[in-house]
Amino acid sequence: MTDTTVCKTLEFDDPQLANVLFGPQNSNLNLLAERSGAGISTRGSMLCVTSPETGTADTMVNLLTQLYGVLKAGHPLYPRDVLYAWTMLQREPSTELIRIFKEAVFVVSPRKTITAKTLSQRDYIAALRENDMIFAVGPAGTGKTYLAVAMALSSLLSKKVKRIILTRPAVEAGEKLGFLPGDLVEKVNPYLRPLYDALHDMLDFEKVSEMLEKGIIEIAPLAFMRGRTLNDAFIILDEAQNTTPEQMKMFLTRMGFGSQAVITGDITQIDLPGSGGRQLSRSGLVHAERILGNVKGIRFLHFHEDDVIRHPLVGRIVQAYDRFENEHSEKA
Repeated sequence: MTDTTVCKTLEFDDPQLANVLFGPQNSNLNLLAERSGAGISTRGSMLCVTSPETGTADTMVNLLTQLYGVLKAGHPLYPRDVLYAWTMLQREPSTELIRIFKEAVFVVSPRKTITAKTLSQRDYIAALRENDMIFAVGPAGTGKTYLAVAMALSSLLSKKVKRIILTRPAVEAGEKLGFLPGDLVEKVNPYLRPLYDALHDMLDFEKVSEMLEKGIIEIAPLAFMRGRTLNDAFIILDEAQNTTPEQMKMFLTRMGFGSQAVITGDITQIDLPGSGGRQLSRSGLVHAERILGNVKGIRFLHFHEDDVIRHPLVGRIVQAYDRFENEHSEKA
C-alpha cells in the first residue's frame, strides 16, 4: 500500500445480511472491485475498501452502506443490481437507492401489478415519474416499452392523463406500406402488434377494445403524428432507432401541455437504408441524443445486455449463435 492509498472500513451489524451483500464467495464484491479498480477485502462482517482515489473509495462506501440498507428493508439484491447501483452513484452521488426500491412497484389494474426486476428498471420507473420526456436506449428484453406502457396505463387510470398515444415507425427494412395487402389499418397493424401485446397483457381484451374505440388509447404509425399537438397525453414512440432525424424532430414537437413522452429504441437494430456508420448518422434516435443530451427536463437512460430479462434457455441460444458467428467470421 502506497502513502497515497485511501483506506475506508465498514462494519455491518448483521453477519447474515452482510454475507448476502458480499455475495457467494464475495462474488458481488469481486464484481465491484473489477468495475471500480478498488481493492475490497473482508473479515467476518467487516469490510475494507482501498483505492488511490478518495472519490472511488467514498462512492464504494456510500454504495455498500446503501445496499445494506436495501437488504435490511427486505428487498432482494441481484448481481446486476449491484453493478447498476455503482454506475448510478458514480453518475449522481446523492441518489437514494432505498427510495428507488420503494417506488418500484405500482398497480396498473386489478389484473396486473408491475414490479421492477432489476435496479435499472427501478431507475427507469423513477425517471418516468420525475421527467416529462425520457429516452430509453438498449437491447430488446430490458422492459423499455413494457414498463412505459404500464406507466401510461397507471397514469391514465389515476387520471393524470386523458389518453395514451402509442406509435412506431411503420416502414422497416425498406418495406413500404403500399406493398402490403388490405386497407390502411390492416397495413399498419403488423408493425404495431408489440404495442397491442403489451396492452393485452395488462388489461382485459374487452377493456382494451373499448378504450381503442373511444380513442382513449390510440395506436398509430408515426406518420399520423404530423401536424398534431397532443395535450394531456402519455405518448410512447417505440423502435425510435428507425426514425429519421426529421421524423424524430416532428414527433418531439408534438408534445403539448400536461403530456409526457417516452422514446424507446435499440441503436444496434437500425433498419434504415445504408450500413454501419451511415445507418447511425441517419437514425433520429442517435441524432437526438447528440443534440438533446444536456437539455433540462429530458432524461436519457441506457440499458445493457446485463439488464435483459429472459428465459435462461434464450440466453444460451443467443450465446451459441454468437459463438457460431464469431468462429465463422474468423475463418472468413
